[in-house]
Amino acid sequence: MERKVVQTSKAPAAVGAYSQAVHIRGAEELLFVSGQIGLDPTSGEMVSGGVEAEAKQAMLNLQAILTEQNFRMGDVVRATLYLTHMEDFAKVNAIYADFFSGEPPSRAAIGVKALPKGALFEIDAIVAR
Repeated sequence: MERKVVQTSKAPAAVGAYSQAVHIRGAEELLFVSGQIGLDPTSGEMVSGGVEAEAKQAMLNLQAILTEQNFRMGDVVRATLYLTHMEDFAKVNAIYADFFSGEPPSRAAIGVKALPKGALFEIDAIVAR
């Protein structure tokens, strides 16, 4: 599979830990990961500590699903973030960036009214290799 980050000065530059686009050619496998929130996988309860703790746990949950299928975080080509409070974006973005080294995936961040179980943050992803 060939993975190429698309960067053009004819569109606004990325203002966070994401790429303008990711071009995938010759992917043999795709994985579509459903939304992950800050649920502790052992207890099934939301982690405490606010949006930062929830974002970290959601990212760990995403990572666990990828690992189960022998994918890496670097295989994520598209992520969507959902936040109930957009003013939390900078906090979430910092945690998100810690999980992606090198060229990050394309991404959207969406403000929503509510998330399951009262979560403050959710992430879903498309993964390819």
